[in-house]
Amino acid sequence: MRTYQKLFCLLGCFLLAAVVQAGKPRYRLVWKDNFRGKSFNEKYWSKIPRGTSPWNRNMSDEPSLYAVDDGCLILRGVANDGLCPNDTAPYLTGGLYTKDKVTLRYGKVEIRAYLQGARGAWPALWLLPNEGSWPDGGEIDIMERLNHDSIAYQTVHSHYTYTLGIEDNPPHGSTGRIDPDDFNVYAVEILPDSLVFSINGRRTFSYPRIETDKPGQYPFGTPYYLLVDMQLGGNWVGRIEPRDLPTEMRIDWVKFYEWVP
Repeated sequence: MRTYQKLFCLLGCFLLAAVVQAGKPRYRLVWKDNFRGKSFNEKYWSKIPRGTSPWNRNMSDEPSLYAVDDGCLILRGVANDGLCPNDTAPYLTGGLYTKDKVTLRYGKVEIRAYLQGARGAWPALWLLPNEGSWPDGGEIDIMERLNHDSIAYQTVHSHYTYTLGIEDNPPHGSTGRIDPDDFNVYAVEILPDSLVFSINGRRTFSYPRIETDKPGQYPFGTPYYLLVDMQLGGNWVGRIEPRDLPTEMRIDWVKFYEWVP
């Protein structure tokens, strides 16, 4: 009798595992960058141009803000103490994106990164639509970290959340714990019915597609490109402490997985 009970128990465990596995999305690796060269690969990446928003107003193409060393992409934020004498920006930051080069529609994005803390530092890993305007096309913030925080912010922006201001139905963001002294893996899964965020393999929150008569709630499902940038200052992160600079973020690797229906 005990033998039959064991067999039934084992069979039940196998069936349960099969059901759980069947419910998980399947992915296929379609692109990765391990940063094994002497500089970033311009086939995949371009320097982010300067703009007028808080996140890009200090962007610069100054070569010393970009490096590849020991298998990591390094992006720096520095005080402009004569580094670029013809540039009036008091601070300079480095950032790259894959716009018009590498995009993903449905799938999973994973990035392993180390974020050096500094007062006023605001490193980010995020996605924007390759075509379309903001915020209608949506924005997926895989990771934003402020100052010396031991948490990272993961957020969704769209016409629905930003223009209409509907941020709690459903909740459009959350935070997750990170190891501030080591590398962490940040990820988002982009699916037809939801965005699923995680840190170090642990799910943090999901943003579902819902039934609503309001426009622009779930614009996700078009090709998105990745931005990785070292940002400094702005109303959200607060003042910059020059004594904490230079600061940097290190990207160990980036992986794009395509969703297999």
